[in-house]
Amino acid sequence: MTIRPPSAYEDLVARAGAEPAVVGLVLKGSQAHDGMATGHSDHDVHVVLADDAPAPAWLLGRRTPELDVVVVSLAWLRSAGMPGFERYALARARAVLDRLDGEIGRILAAKARLAADEAFEAAGRWLDAYANSLYRSVKNARDGESLAARLDAADSLGFLLEFLFALDRRPRPYNKYLRWELAHHPLPGWDTASLLDAVDTVAATADVSAQRSLFARVETAARRAGHGDVLDDWGEDLLLMRPGG
Repeated sequence: MTIRPPSAYEDLVARAGAEPAVVGLVLKGSQAHDGMATGHSDHDVHVVLADDAPAPAWLLGRRTPELDVVVVSLAWLRSAGMPGFERYALARARAVLDRLDGEIGRILAAKARLAADEAFEAAGRWLDAYANSLYRSVKNARDGESLAARLDAADSLGFLLEFLFALDRRPRPYNKYLRWELAHHPLPGWDTASLLDAVDTVAATADVSAQRSLFARVETAARRAGHGDVLDDWGEDLLLMRPGG
């Protein structure tokens, strides 16, 4: 019987478990999303050290094509992504080692839920940005500027997704994980297949009727959530964004 040697990831987990300075291991990326890992996926790991603890020598230079290791402090883990780009990655990460009686897991879970005031303020900003890019796309299409229309439509979708996830007090997923996120954690009030189809159509074509149809649904959701004033500030320009504009 042939005994398989441990992988670089398994070796890291074992050695970290025996290292007093390490208080946690956090697995991120595709390996932390069920069903997303492929033969090209590495193990993206944050090694969490007790605050002010020096990094053990054996941890240095552990970054390889199969293993992406970043050594961080507990204080860094608490503040990372609050706010910032790292938030979604950590919100869906897994604590594979937690020597703090579940504290590592609680830190990660907290990143998955925006505070009510934070979410409301962010949603208003993203809604305005979405309307701005949508308006520019529709105008550019009207004026025969097809490239500009497509670029503005693409911009609008990023802002739209930020808005929709902020309404549900969640960080927007990276594009790679959008389908996974919606399949595992649907947005309340939105049919996942219909939303993805609309986003796909707009991204591929910048079709004006598709953009307007999507905006009509967004406007209803925005006003229900208390963001009508953001849209009302657009005045008569809203007519160009709505179906039949």
